[in-house]
Amino acid sequence: MNRSEKICRWKQEKDVVLLAHYYVDKAVQEVADFVGDSYALAKTAVSVSQKNILFAGVSFMGESAKLLNPDKHVYMVDGTAGCPMADMVDAEQVRRMREKYPQAAVVCYVNSSAKVKAESDVCVTSSNAVRVVGKLHQKQIYFIPDSHLGHFVAKELPDKEFLFHDGYCPTHQSIDRTSLLRAKEEHPDALTLAHPECSKEILELSDFVGSTADIIRFAGEKGIGEYIIATETGVFHPLQKENPDSRFYPVIHCQVCPDMQKSTLEKIEHMLKDLEKQPELLLDGSIMERARLPLEQMLLLAQ
Repeated sequence: MNRSEKICRWKQEKDVVLLAHYYVDKAVQEVADFVGDSYALAKTAVSVSQKNILFAGVSFMGESAKLLNPDKHVYMVDGTAGCPMADMVDAEQVRRMREKYPQAAVVCYVNSSAKVKAESDVCVTSSNAVRVVGKLHQKQIYFIPDSHLGHFVAKELPDKEFLFHDGYCPTHQSIDRTSLLRAKEEHPDALTLAHPECSKEILELSDFVGSTADIIRFAGEKGIGEYIIATETGVFHPLQKENPDSRFYPVIHCQVCPDMQKSTLEKIEHMLKDLEKQPELLLDGSIMERARLPLEQMLLLAQ
């Protein structure tokens, strides 16, 4: 019995659902029960029947699964997999901004810690941010932590006033204008599809801007062609799998999130073999109660 077969057997025997983000290694995506972007995984976490959730992704994703499923057991494939963007804002910063701008709604990108979510009014993902913020009655929006996504949402909602945090995703930040222009020159017939965590200059040069799920959907609906992809290269696996006759190119050689790559088949096998002995993701009760509300509000407004 090979490793993948063992993983499938143990998942069934131990009542485990394996959730994986599009950015993790393709071998991990292949053994996962559900693969998606942050929004899809948040919705899936609420609907699964298994009592144990194993997350192949980064810490804030596992925390979100726990917040939405307080009675279930949540485990991370790699407990050290964090998110640099999430670390760029803390709860005290949010509290200070609330004091300074009491009329503002605190809109928290899901790429954030549970402690930060607990200080927020609503969460958003790149898939639903425009839709959710557009439904808020507040005119003033404090958007945390990603400034690039915040500016993208602000452009779509000119009737609202935005206050931005200065956070960013290092992987998307590394995708630069010069490299994109070079890629366009090398592939003149290719459309550029970009994630809104990229900088404004990248988005302005792109033919389509959307979440990872939106990018996959766009390529499928557009049909056979060539595409320059401005986001983490883990998304190339579902893109190529669903569009085998299309060609996909990165902007730069290393569009990789190191933390996402910490999830491996070997670690999944290790976790499942002795699941009862593995460290469970736990959160402070008072934090959980407050942090769950903006996530639930997101799921409600995003419908």
